[in-house]
Amino acid sequence: MAVYDCISEGKIGIFESPTGTGKSLSLICSTLLWLRDEQSKLFENEVSLGGDVEEPAWIIEQAQRQKTEMLIQRRMDLESRLAKIRDKELRQRRQYEKGEPAMKRAKLSQGSGAPEVEDERQFVLDDYESNDENGQAAVVRSRDESLSAATLDLMQKLGEPLERMKEDSDSEFLDELKVFFCSRTHSQLTQFVNELRRVKVERAQWFKTEKDSSPEEDQQHNVFKHLPLGSRKNLCINPKVVSAGGTAAINERCLDLQQPSTPQEQKCPFVPSKENQALVNEFRDHTLAKIRDIEDLATLGKEIGVCPYYSARTSIKPSEMVTLPYPLLLQKSAREALGISLKGHIVVIDEAHNLMDAISSIHSIAVTQSQLHRCRNQLRVYLQKFRNKLKGKNRVYVTQAARLIDSVSECLDRLNSEQRGSEALVKASDLMGGKGVDQINLNKLIRYLTDSKLARKVESYVEYTEKTRSGSLQPHVGTTPALTHVQGFLQTLMNPAAEGRFFFERGGSNTVMLKYILLDPTFHFREVVEDARAIVLAGGTMSPMEDYVRHLFAYVRPERLLTWSCGHIIPEDNLFVGAMSNAPDGIDLDFSFAKRNSALLINALGRCLVRIAATVPDGLVVFFPSYAYLDQVSAQWHNVGTGSDSVWSSLERHKAIFKEAKGSSGIEDALAQYSEAIDGGKGGLLLSVVGGKMSEGINFSDKLGRGVIVVGLPFSNVHSAQWKAKLEYIEQSTVARGKSGAEGKAAGREFYENACMRAVNQSIGRAIRHRNDFASILLLDRRYSTPRITDKLPGWIKEGFRKDSTTATFLDVFQGLQDFFKRKN
Repeated sequence: MAVYDCISEGKIGIFESPTGTGKSLSLICSTLLWLRDEQSKLFENEVSLGGDVEEPAWIIEQAQRQKTEMLIQRRMDLESRLAKIRDKELRQRRQYEKGEPAMKRAKLSQGSGAPEVEDERQFVLDDYESNDENGQAAVVRSRDESLSAATLDLMQKLGEPLERMKEDSDSEFLDELKVFFCSRTHSQLTQFVNELRRVKVERAQWFKTEKDSSPEEDQQHNVFKHLPLGSRKNLCINPKVVSAGGTAAINERCLDLQQPSTPQEQKCPFVPSKENQALVNEFRDHTLAKIRDIEDLATLGKEIGVCPYYSARTSIKPSEMVTLPYPLLLQKSAREALGISLKGHIVVIDEAHNLMDAISSIHSIAVTQSQLHRCRNQLRVYLQKFRNKLKGKNRVYVTQAARLIDSVSECLDRLNSEQRGSEALVKASDLMGGKGVDQINLNKLIRYLTDSKLARKVESYVEYTEKTRSGSLQPHVGTTPALTHVQGFLQTLMNPAAEGRFFFERGGSNTVMLKYILLDPTFHFREVVEDARAIVLAGGTMSPMEDYVRHLFAYVRPERLLTWSCGHIIPEDNLFVGAMSNAPDGIDLDFSFAKRNSALLINALGRCLVRIAATVPDGLVVFFPSYAYLDQVSAQWHNVGTGSDSVWSSLERHKAIFKEAKGSSGIEDALAQYSEAIDGGKGGLLLSVVGGKMSEGINFSDKLGRGVIVVGLPFSNVHSAQWKAKLEYIEQSTVARGKSGAEGKAAGREFYENACMRAVNQSIGRAIRHRNDFASILLLDRRYSTPRITDKLPGWIKEGFRKDSTTATFLDVFQGLQDFFKRKN
């Protein structure tokens, strides 16, 4: 009931529930139970006439009955349609045949979809005037003038139809009270939807009738309205667009097909319009009639013959639960583009252990020198062709854009020649130090770039000239257009100086770049907090929780915050947790950055693992602090051994060894081979990295994870420019809230340690995935024996910790490990 109470009281709850404890079902049942209870209360309030009506009782009764019937009928129209669809799908099991629907639709070929260009006039900019200081433009455009520049820009990137359908002001649908459920990936959302299908929810009070659905029907469908939202890459059904390949290319192709200059016969016939409004309504009703995931929505769009990416938005208001990925919820501009209002609704964010990092990542951006050069070259080509056709403000702003890009590029060149290190902090004033840049009104320029669609005009013309030169009509397939990306970077120059910083970074292959890093996620999440009725942050490993309170909700009243950690459901003797402070020969296991490169320490670690691998059955997963350190340790284990065998050979005698490679390639193959070795009886040893692909989203249940080992503490480089800036910001903001300088430094240190321990806890959480699972967790570093570190572990891990963890030797812990598996075997 903790989640239910949190929502009822309008609080912000931070919930930790280990995998296997039924977290998803608990969230679903709690939120939907509250939803039904609240709907009943709202319905009673709606039909109530108040207590001060001075009329005869029969008149009051009749008025109340009429009001009740009107309110019920308003909702029953949709519910009746949904019920008919459910019944039809229940009888037929499959409403549509595969392929193109029977009704007459526009046919699409498998061609490239690039509109043939009749002339070059389409690339010329429209006349533009901007006279006020806020950059309000008098450009005639087909997009909704009431939306912000950021929203309009995002709608372009996401592929919002350029001729947007206007909502009827007296829409037939109420904005139903709803739950917005958000997670990181579409695969995680699909898992959640599968859990949704298992839940049977009582009908809303106003919908109950004497003759309700049959038991058979109840088993086949739910009676709450769910809507999944996703990206175009997941939902586009136009083969001309999907064939473009990558996400950015799909976005660009879709926009191209919607350009006013595109011939009508080549426009996308699936985009909602007045002509296919009946199909959009049909899609809306079918979407809400049963629980569907993203794949189901795409299939439904193909069957009906209307774009599911755009049509799904008509289902937002009448829905009761909306599932969507992080970016669509956490970006204000994305919410505006989709028509999502969080006002008075419930927000549930799953996998919230990395919420602050996700917010920062969404609002951070990097630009390389090669992107700046390509962008500048594109502008040069465009100006050479159309300079004489540009009039008034167009010529002024295009020149200013080129001047600003030159200034940023020159600054990057200067930093590359002056800086000896791989990174450095950069002042925004340095980026704008070029000739004449101080005369630019940045706000008006950014507004111009958004309104004029300069990036699209330039990129389209350059692509056209390249195709004309090569004689190929194949569309350009690649990443986001250079000028569009650079425009996004330039927009960060207007951000408040306190919330983010610019950095120079030198990478491999002589790549140099500028990065804007958001340091404070508070502002960008604050509107969600202020609009939502209640917020639930949930995850399997949310500890340590102090960071959310101090750095995401510092402005929130303490009484509105709730933290709650759930123990595991496994029996106490199904978990063994031990910290090893020294090796069998007494060498201290201290993997701090200053000491971890010691050959003696690396060899001692190898000897520890040899003995552990001989004791732990089946699968053993070892997490290292970084890929570089994993490579260093692996290389030494191959070359150095005890007697005639290397450490690597000694390990291979007990288990087949597999190593995680940096990047996503080879992950599936490594996991398959690891699993095969375990099933074959050899056992497997998987060497992985904290924060890598294996540490998040991979379930090492049962034989796959009888042992999980964490080597050292994966602290980030505190001397890096980015971490220096982050810690400095935390110290300053702490002092600004009335604390002392010493308290500010302590807050910075605490944040630094918590970031490390969140990563450790996420890796530990790969083991123990269900009630009957059992596993051992070993923490190899003397620092794990200190209360400052152990206090940051999840509660269920601390409960399983050896009582003598601060004084136990390797042999003590190892003996406990042997006894644990003897009991289990």
